[in-house]
Amino acid sequence: MTWQYFKPEKKFAGDAMPFFHQGIFHVYYLLDENHHQSRNGLGGHQWAHLSTKDLVDWQEHPVAIPITEDWEGSICTGSVFYHDGLYHAFYATRKTDRTQHLSHAVSEDGVTFRKTHPNPFLSPPAGFSPYHFRDPFVFQSESGNFLMLVTAMKENPGCAGQGCVLRLTSRDLWAWQAEEPFYLLEEELAPECPEYFVWNQYHYLLFSLNLATHYRISDSPFGPWLKPEVDILGCRLEAVMRTAPFSSGRRLGVAWLGTRVSNLNHGEIQWAGQLVFREIIQLQDGYLGTRFIPEMMPETGQPIDFSLKEVTPEVQAEGQQVKLSGTNKAAEAKITNLPAAYRLNCLVVPGGKNACYGLVFGQQNQALSASCLRFNTTDRTVHLGKEGREKVEGLTSPFSLDIIVIRDIIDVEIGRKRCLINRLPEGRGISLTLFARNGEVTFKKMAIRPIKGKQ
Repeated sequence: MTWQYFKPEKKFAGDAMPFFHQGIFHVYYLLDENHHQSRNGLGGHQWAHLSTKDLVDWQEHPVAIPITEDWEGSICTGSVFYHDGLYHAFYATRKTDRTQHLSHAVSEDGVTFRKTHPNPFLSPPAGFSPYHFRDPFVFQSESGNFLMLVTAMKENPGCAGQGCVLRLTSRDLWAWQAEEPFYLLEEELAPECPEYFVWNQYHYLLFSLNLATHYRISDSPFGPWLKPEVDILGCRLEAVMRTAPFSSGRRLGVAWLGTRVSNLNHGEIQWAGQLVFREIIQLQDGYLGTRFIPEMMPETGQPIDFSLKEVTPEVQAEGQQVKLSGTNKAAEAKITNLPAAYRLNCLVVPGGKNACYGLVFGQQNQALSASCLRFNTTDRTVHLGKEGREKVEGLTSPFSLDIIVIRDIIDVEIGRKRCLINRLPEGRGISLTLFARNGEVTFKKMAIRPIKGKQ
């Protein structure tokens, strides 16, 4: 079984809440049945639970926190914190009147939780919207006090609301006091699923806007917060990425990839789908990147022999190397007879003043770009279908490229520090086209391996 891209049977995976303790990596996540439309659109979510010690062998546990009362419209996103022999799960409950409140459950083993009383234990304080009070994230400060970050909307009389990360404090994890906002946005947009962590002297604040995960960095616990030039961790379809430490100083991220409404080109992505796991990396300047997790890659067979078809005169191929010279016009080379699911590895070596190069998956015409992985050096962008990454460095220098094509998913790792994923059913098929425009590119050391197992 491929745990990367995991989906619960006959259901879907929503917001993840990874947590690492005593050598076990837990992934609590929102169990979804109807793309957030259950219980009259309240969500109807419950906390599901996976765990692993090595990222290879995983265990599925019973539902950790279920809906047990009629007034519970949804058990929403939160976090888990361990202290004095207890696992504390903090979450938001969306009531049937759509207001949001904070709730608390505890467990001795991290598997079976019991809700505490009163339930909920805290409602939005005065001056904050009753419809934006969710996603509690708990951590302990250097002073020993406990802090909780909460998605909130500050109400400004006569003006639009202002999204913020509200800060609450506690001495014992039971009684909480609202303080000044931890972080304020300038717009009426709630920063969802906040997360805070310290990694090698840097302080990080994560939150999601329109499902894309953004981050800020600081030299001190409470800011000031610096916004990186590229402040999105992953891409938009790696929705609501949350992170947690792992063994040997590693840090892992877990997000979800939504489900398409239909197989039509660029069909709308629905809420919840499959889990996507990433290795979080820390660059020399403290900024963050993502890459594939080696232990969680689908199992593959031996590299296949591939041949080129429909080659334009501007293409030179020898062994595992394909050079395209599209200086005067587009150069293209098609690889055929590919497996239905495969992994492609290569070294991309741009040459000259290359403006555009990439790959087209499936039978699509390259000009349509519906299933195209396109690198643009002039504006430093990478696009996979309609999903993109901006200001990507290194597109004019050699870089590694790692691609997974499985079912309708195309997952890409660029230069071991940037990932991009999309659902492109039009990319299915047994062919792949390499192309270059306004310059040269060489795909070296190309290896295409079939992915094993039932897809």
